[in-house]
Amino acid sequence: MSRLDSAIRRLQAQRLCLDEAAVLVEGRPGHILEIGLGNGRTYDHLRCLFPERDIYCFDRRIAAHPDCIPDDGHMFLGDLANTLPLAAHRLGPAAILAHADIGSGDRQASLDLAIWLAEALPPLLAGGAVVIGDQPLPNTAWATLDLPGGVAKGRYHMYRAKPA
Repeated sequence: MSRLDSAIRRLQAQRLCLDEAAVLVEGRPGHILEIGLGNGRTYDHLRCLFPERDIYCFDRRIAAHPDCIPDDGHMFLGDLANTLPLAAHRLGPAAILAHADIGSGDRQASLDLAIWLAEALPPLLAGGAVVIGDQPLPNTAWATLDLPGGVAKGRYHMYRAKPA
């Protein structure tokens, strides 16, 4: 498969998983976490899916399209090792959905970050929150969710945190 085909499949899987998550969290209170703002495409899609919810974004630096940059109150800039604890202190365990797009060109570094993130994220999550990632996020307190139709196993990952 070409890299172009792979990118298209990844983006389709991402959209299908986010759309499914919107159904899974419908009617439940809480805000949204976007971990890895990148160029802002996913953040923009989340704004369409959740126009009434606060969406908090995390990234090392701003590289998003100007129309897809959250205001300062919704953007945590810097290393996740610093910004996630800061966000947990500020926001508490109230996120109903967390999306982590943290993959890089370095497969092992991406997997290592995912393992760390799976343990660092729970203080930000409401009971029963949905967690979506481009990398597997191994946390024994989360149930693995079935992927939506059209998403190949291993292409994207979905979990539900245990209820509070």
